[in-house]
Amino acid sequence: MNINTTTSNLAYSGAGSSTSKQVGYIHSIDTFGTVDGPGIRMVVFMQGCQWRCQYCHNRDTWDLHAGDSMQVDDLMRMILDYRYYFDVSGGGLTVSGGEPILQSEFVKELFLACHEYGIHTCLDTNGFIEKYTPTINELVSETDLVLLDIKQMDNQRHIQITKISNKPTLQFAEHLASLNRPVWIRYVVLEGITSDLQSIQALGQFLEPMKNVERVELLPYHTLGKYKWAAMKQPYELEGAIPPTSKTLEAIHSILTGYGLDVRY
Repeated sequence: MNINTTTSNLAYSGAGSSTSKQVGYIHSIDTFGTVDGPGIRMVVFMQGCQWRCQYCHNRDTWDLHAGDSMQVDDLMRMILDYRYYFDVSGGGLTVSGGEPILQSEFVKELFLACHEYGIHTCLDTNGFIEKYTPTINELVSETDLVLLDIKQMDNQRHIQITKISNKPTLQFAEHLASLNRPVWIRYVVLEGITSDLQSIQALGQFLEPMKNVERVELLPYHTLGKYKWAAMKQPYELEGAIPPTSKTLEAIHSILTGYGLDVRY
């Protein structure tokens, strides 16, 4: 686990008028991320996820309490060590997982503390919210950018991939649009499962009216996390699945750009 607890040269006095002792369970920390939001970012991977994605490359994050526990104050001291890199690159902090919304109180307090130092906050989430509590609403208000994973527009196929309905995720996307919160949509492309043009057209139609969607990122399926399933002595359900071809990605790009979306891959 890559967690460094060195003390920052910048004094950290805690969120608001008192220090924050809120505890979170953390899987790992990437101190120099460049693909999870703009600029150079610290990426904190939280423990716990309610989805069971067949192609999950962080299988070891599913258990909510399996990681190391940290307080917001301790994590903020680490974050401030990298503030220079955030400032010069337009970066900041991204909280990913697992599913960070499962630890919404911790992430909210962390984002509040970041904003006291002008640090950009990004939430990488599957958007599965069953009830919009005050904590959830406060978390959204403290989030500068949402990276929202949409796995499949067809609900039955979404359940096949994740074991969970896509309805809360799509409702969360609509909620963010109503608030005009900046969003990058992430869509994993897997041949024969999420690559069919009907699904892509449905995605384009869904996103077209949402003026808060700044871009769509196509993420080609890969097997980099397959070894984690073997390490946990669990079968990998997508044995034999292949990454999308360049032709497939080009076709998806063409369809989505036709809906006025900025598409990257």
